[in-house]
Amino acid sequence: MTGGLHDAFIDELRDAYDAEKQLLKALPKLAKAATSRELQTAFTNHLEETRGHVDKLEQVFETLDEKARGKHCDGIAGIIEEGKSVMEEDFDEATMDACLIAAGQRSEHYEMAAYGTLVAWAKAMGHSEAAGLLDEILSEEKAADEKLTQLAEAGINQQAVDAATDDGDEAIAADSSRSRSGGGARSTAKARSH
Repeated sequence: MTGGLHDAFIDELRDAYDAEKQLLKALPKLAKAATSRELQTAFTNHLEETRGHVDKLEQVFETLDEKARGKHCDGIAGIIEEGKSVMEEDFDEATMDACLIAAGQRSEHYEMAAYGTLVAWAKAMGHSEAAGLLDEILSEEKAADEKLTQLAEAGINQQAVDAATDDGDEAIAADSSRSRSGGGARSTAKARSH
């Protein structure tokens, strides 16, 4: 027997449930890796919201007389894996914070797409209580994304640019110092070519 929209809806709910459970493990790592206090707080606050999302999803399952269980969410697993690899990079603190924001926003956008679909499907099938709960989660995901955007635009991105510019200025100063003193590979190569 072929499945219908209700089956697809339950499948997506299970995917979202697993995604939230995976994020419960990932968010503390993002908070720990962040150096900006505001960013740490944003991740910690969203961790609390994520716990609430798990509870709301369990309520959704209950309204549908379904058992609350997850189905491995490959999409969020991949996004989390990308976030882990970013944390292993050797970036300056401001750049790391900017990269952590990007990682956080990847997961938020993934979740916003998933919950947007779930809300639409719940409404289409007349599951108004489920739609309301899912819409609450969607609103919180959008707010978390907006908070990360505000942090990026309020200074973290500029701090990363400034750190890169400072490093670049130091490298240029060191290079010109070597050139003036006659040392360094570049001045030696120029001397040989003349």
